[in-house]
Amino acid sequence: MHGTNRMALGTAQFGLHYGIANKVGQVTRLTVSTMLQLASANGISMLDTAIAYGESETCLGEADIQDFKLVTKLPVVPDDCSDVNEWVQKQVNESLTRLGVGSVSGLLLHRSEQLLGTEGKALYQTLQNLKESGQVEKIGVSIYSPKELDVLPSCYHFDIVQAPFNLFDRQLSKSGWLHRLKDKGAEIHVRSVFLQGLLLMAKEDLPIKFAPWGGLFSKWYEWLLRNNISAVQACLAYPLSFSEIDRVIIGVDSVDQLEKIIYATQAVMPNEVFPEYCEDEKLINPSNWRSL
Repeated sequence: MHGTNRMALGTAQFGLHYGIANKVGQVTRLTVSTMLQLASANGISMLDTAIAYGESETCLGEADIQDFKLVTKLPVVPDDCSDVNEWVQKQVNESLTRLGVGSVSGLLLHRSEQLLGTEGKALYQTLQNLKESGQVEKIGVSIYSPKELDVLPSCYHFDIVQAPFNLFDRQLSKSGWLHRLKDKGAEIHVRSVFLQGLLLMAKEDLPIKFAPWGGLFSKWYEWLLRNNISAVQACLAYPLSFSEIDRVIIGVDSVDQLEKIIYATQAVMPNEVFPEYCEDEKLINPSNWRSL
């Protein structure tokens, strides 16, 4: 698969005000409808959503999503849950109702560490049951760092693993997990390819709290200029250059952004890949940005 055929449209913006560079807030229903038509017309066939994304699933259920494969995520199982199987089944049933579909292509756990808890085995078995019942085609996990995979028991097999991956955060590749997951037959979906929009920001718009990494950003802006490539093109060409990656999830908050992304997928990665990357969790994990 090439270009847009390997893309998935992230839908967090459909149900929440999401992303550091998002200036428009939650996307309107009309915009969602236009985006979905544009995506479908350009070969984007997967939507990535989550039960926790506010109104996202309801919004999709009101739109025409028959031509799309759907991947959704389970919220964290509550600590006081007395019956994991019953709780998960209820979440999935309600999710399918909101989406207006009988089954989804993928169901991911939002927190892989839940598999390490006392209810881990029950949770994994419940996911297997959902596959057997036909409500879910593939099961998997969404991770923040490949380090999470180091501690998960090898008896857990995942059809899909979703992870962050971008020019600044190359842990998935550097850790060796990209190849290992492929060898295990997992489908690999990557998100945060724009680092939640941070890599697309103009130099003058970069929030002051990212000043500690000013040197890295300066090199980034210089490299883009030297190679005569836009940030969007570079950020997409990088994950698309890895044959192991099955889907590149992109989040947009306007039709114009989606058009630019579709156009940008045609770009070829320069001979020189951006040479710098970062292993500082304070920068590469957006959940840490609030404390900067």
